[in-house]
Amino acid sequence: MSYLKTNIDEKGVATLALDRPEKHNCFDDSLILEITEALNTLASNKTVRVLILAGEGKSFSAGGDLSWMQRMANYTHEENKKDAGQLAEMLRVLNAFPKPTIARVQGAAFGGAVGLVSCCDMAIGTERASFSLSEVKIGLIPATISPYVIQAMGVRASRRYFQTGERFNAETALQLGLLNEVVAEEELDNTINDLATTLLSNSPQALTQAKQLVLDYANREITPDLIADSCTRIADIRVSAEGQEGLKAFLEKRSPNWVK
Repeated sequence: MSYLKTNIDEKGVATLALDRPEKHNCFDDSLILEITEALNTLASNKTVRVLILAGEGKSFSAGGDLSWMQRMANYTHEENKKDAGQLAEMLRVLNAFPKPTIARVQGAAFGGAVGLVSCCDMAIGTERASFSLSEVKIGLIPATISPYVIQAMGVRASRRYFQTGERFNAETALQLGLLNEVVAEEELDNTINDLATTLLSNSPQALTQAKQLVLDYANREITPDLIADSCTRIADIRVSAEGQEGLKAFLEKRSPNWVK
């Protein structure tokens, strides 16, 4: 049985939704593999222009499934490394997804779900969204998700919440940068739809390359090689088909051909 729903609308907005609301969208090793496969399929689909990551029901995701954690308790060291590697691959694929990604966060986002939110380019949450990195409470650490969470909410906050395991609310998540915006429950979908519409008005190729700029240049020293690379990238896109179309549309005061 699948606990994942995929939909692509006529504009190319894909929604990938965890669909286990009765369990607050907890995930296990089989669902992790399913999410990874779905992300890879959507990444290679040329009609997809924006991805929304969501959870059905009252919660975005309460993190790891209890039965999965019970099985992990009996794993050997090597089995644990393999299991963690599957989660790490899912996070890597989401983080590197070649189109803009938006996390739709309502209710609980605990443990590994904070990693999912952190891997998305943008995250919109409701006023009742809540977060926790509670691994230390059961003798564990948020190791696999940590590179993405630290990037999303910073070193100082991570040092606190990795160690306290305390729950924090949507406003705190907004202050930390884990969420980009907090809205009322009834405004969540409208806000995300507006954000997706904004993204759809931009060049698909430029969106992909702009995202890659951030991934490639974040926390790097500004060296002559980096400067030269940035010059090459802008020259490449200026002479590309979409770059030429965008410039011509701007000068001719018309919409470019990627705006439907």
